[in-house]
Amino acid sequence: MDRVAVLAMTMTGCGVVGFVTSTPAAAQDRPTVEASVPTKQAVTIYRDPNRAPGDRLNRDNPQGFAMISEVRTVTLPPGESRIRFTGVAEGMVAVSAIVTGLPGGTIEKNRNADLLSPAALVDGTLGNRVRITRTNPGTGEQVSESAVVRTRADGGLVLQTSEGFEPVRCSGLPESLAFERVPAGLSSEPVFSIDTRDASGGTYTVTLSYLAWGFDWEANYVATLAQAGAREDARLRLVSWLTVLNDNGQSFENAELMAVAGTINVESDFEGLAEPPRARPLRLTCYPIGSTAAGSPELNFNPPVPPPAPMALAAPVMQRMRAEADEEIFVTGAMMASEEDLGDLKLYRVPEPVTVSAKGLKQVAFLDRPEVEGRIVYRADHCVPWTPFPSRDNPADFTPATLMLMTKNDAAHGLGAALPLGNMALFEPSPAGNMLVSELDLRDYAVGQDVELDIGESPQVFTQCARLGEREPDAYGTRWMPMRARVTNANPHSVTMRITLGQEAGWDYRFARERLLTKNGTRYVEVQIPANSTTNFDWQMRSTLR
Repeated sequence: MDRVAVLAMTMTGCGVVGFVTSTPAAAQDRPTVEASVPTKQAVTIYRDPNRAPGDRLNRDNPQGFAMISEVRTVTLPPGESRIRFTGVAEGMVAVSAIVTGLPGGTIEKNRNADLLSPAALVDGTLGNRVRITRTNPGTGEQVSESAVVRTRADGGLVLQTSEGFEPVRCSGLPESLAFERVPAGLSSEPVFSIDTRDASGGTYTVTLSYLAWGFDWEANYVATLAQAGAREDARLRLVSWLTVLNDNGQSFENAELMAVAGTINVESDFEGLAEPPRARPLRLTCYPIGSTAAGSPELNFNPPVPPPAPMALAAPVMQRMRAEADEEIFVTGAMMASEEDLGDLKLYRVPEPVTVSAKGLKQVAFLDRPEVEGRIVYRADHCVPWTPFPSRDNPADFTPATLMLMTKNDAAHGLGAALPLGNMALFEPSPAGNMLVSELDLRDYAVGQDVELDIGESPQVFTQCARLGEREPDAYGTRWMPMRARVTNANPHSVTMRITLGQEAGWDYRFARERLLTKNGTRYVEVQIPANSTTNFDWQMRSTLR
């Protein structure tokens, strides 16, 4: 004999709150088997492939995804049966799901479209009996009777009682509904099911693997300079964290967590394929009282409540923001993720099981380099041959130089580890403690690459850069055009200046007593600027288009 589950809904306003005491298995062509809860889980997160340097995590709509593996046990009867995996990620891409460990393989895969909700309950009970209980607000007496659901949950809810057809929650009386059972196929958590066949039956350990939408991650770096001031030699400590985002409503307890760095080729629309299950609310609409042409007048006998003073709002808002931050961000600092090669990509593996919380962020350290050797270089990259050099030293003609933090990603400079895309907070010491200097954007840097990061504009070093003379550039390369850069350095120490000359393709350059360098198709020189000085640098350029 089937057990009877009773589900009650209490209506408050237009909302419905439900609870379930037990859920029976529905009679189907194939017997239904519930897989156990996961005994082991692994979550491998791939970042948003379209996120460029400077783009931050989209906490409201993350565009990354994850590969999730769950180990569960199932006990199958002989013959065909349906296995239900309850509690999968709501962003599951069902077409990607693979189940291994079954003796008969998979016959069919299904993803439940509806979650247990008030609207799904009403739709699943259409034409069947429920029990409605009304409370007399004057006496407090409750009266219950049987009724039949006659409409779907897409507007008003109409029941057929002994008095006729009645809309629910339109009489103004407190009302509640009790359902005899939960309709087949409804669950409070997302469900994935497969049909399988086993001739003898038995208990098996199976692995469910699938892609899921609604994940992302980025690297966060904290760099602290050993000394204050923009001196050429820069030593710093670099600490890096993996920041993992799970926007799904499901947590993954004690999971093996991994993150993949690098850009992979993604051609599928995972967001469109995910189709998360729906938990539809029950919205009740009552027929208006009064004229059907004019509708019902809305009378307000109470004066509006004045808004609270701004200071009265400030404290609760700040407390809520702090509470939300405390709930959503979990920092795991006692362990450090290790780096592994994954073809041309990098994989970061957290050494201990962790919980990837629903709707939350988690940070795990993956890099700590106490002695990184770098240098501070100033850059002037606005030399335009089509602009004449100013005839006088007008402060408006000077442009602040760009500060750059430069190093090489190798062991000799204290690094020698892949640096995934992310952002860096740069600090320097001061009498009041470490002070934030700048926030920088990092692209992916492989081992062996030069790392060059723009810190910002310098308040101490300024440049003028343009052509000398009135004659404009010769497009046919018949003559050399003189150029000049004037650099002022107000620092009490000398600095290194990188003067950008122009593109390598299409131009020749002559710079006396300086070695011409090339990087990313751009020609430049590096020169020393003495402390508290103004220095001129002259060179020549001409077109190679003859």
